Amino acid sequence: MFDLTHRFRAAAVIPVALVALVAVSLAVAACGDDEKDTGSDATTAAATQSAATGEFDYGSLSGEINIDGSSTVYPITAAMAEEFDAVAGDVLVNVAFSGTGGGFELFCAGDIEISDASRKIKDEETQACAGNQIDDIVEIQVGIDALTVMVHPNNSFVECLTVAQVNDIFKTDGATNWNQVDPSFPDQPISFYYPGTDSGTFDYFVEAVITETDEAGTHRGDGTSSEDDNILAQGIEGDENAIGYFGFAYYQDAGSELKAVQIDSGEGCVEPTFDTALDGSYYLSRPLFIYTREKFLEDTASPVLGFVNFYLDSVETIVPEVGYVSLPDDVLADQEAKIEPFLP
Repeated sequence: MFDLTHRFRAAAVIPVALVALVAVSLAVAACGDDEKDTGSDATTAAATQSAATGEFDYGSLSGEINIDGSSTVYPITAAMAEEFDAVAGDVLVNVAFSGTGGGFELFCAGDIEISDASRKIKDEETQACAGNQIDDIVEIQVGIDALTVMVHPNNSFVECLTVAQVNDIFKTDGATNWNQVDPSFPDQPISFYYPGTDSGTFDYFVEAVITETDEAGTHRGDGTSSEDDNILAQGIEGDENAIGYFGFAYYQDAGSELKAVQIDSGEGCVEPTFDTALDGSYYLSRPLFIYTREKFLEDTASPVLGFVNFYLDSVETIVPEVGYVSLPDDVLADQEAKIEPFLP
C-alpha cells in the first residue's frame, strides 16, 4: 500500500476508510521535497529507469495538474500522484473527489485538467463540455471495479440476493423490513446506505439495478447518502440491520468490519472478487476511467501527458495494490494507443 500522508493538503472530506493508502486530506501535493516516500519500489524503479533511458523525461516536467471526480477512482489517482512525485518532483498534482458528476461539471467548465469517473460520460455532460468549446475529450479506462453490496458482519441471514431483491431494497417505496425482502428474514427494519446522487457509483447502480428491473423505477431517498464512501462504510459497520453499496477497494480496506453480499443475476450466486470482476461473471463489475483533453496532451508546457503516460505505465502495479482489478492486456493496449500519437 501507499503512504500518502505527507503529500496531502487539507481541502474537504477525509476518506479514512483507506487509511493505509490515503490518510489526512483530499489534495495530493506532488511538490518535491527532501524526504520522499516512494511507495511501491517496483513502480518507482520502473518509472525512474524509463526517465533515465529517455522513454519519457519525467524529470523535465513542471507545472500543476488539477484532478477531481469519482471517490471510487480517487484512491488510484491519489496513489498515482504519490508515485509520480518520485520522478516528477516539480509537478504539483492536486487530487480531490466530488463525485463523478461533480468532476464532469468542473471538467466541462474548464476548471480541472483530469476528471476521475466510475462511469462513462453522459451525453448531456458531453453537450455541456461542447457548450464551452471543449470537444476534444479523451476517455481512458484505468481499471475495473466490483461494485459491492455489503451488510454488517453479524448479519447471518443475508448471503446472496437476486438483482430483483436488491432492487426491492433500494427502490423508491421498496422494502423497509428485512422480512419483506424474504419471508425467512427477520422482522427487523432495514437501514440504507448509498452514494450521493453526484456519484458515478449511484448512477451505475440505478442503471444496473433499478431501471434494469423497472424502467420507470427510481432510487429511494430515505437512507443515508454520501459522496464519501468512508461515511457509508462506518454506517454499515455500526448497524446490524444495515445494507449499502460502494466500490470494491473500500470494502477490501474494511476487512472483517463488513460482509459482502453475493449477487444472483440469474445464473447463481456470485461473490465480488478480482477474478469475477475481470471475467464479468459478477453482475456489478464495471470499468473505471479518467478523462482529459487532447489540448492538454498536445501542450508541451503541460505535465498532463507525462502524468497520463505514467498512469498507464503503472496501472498493472498500482491498481491491484489499491484494491481494484487491472485491465486485460488488450484493453490496456487500447488505452495506450489513445495517447501514443501525443508522445515525444
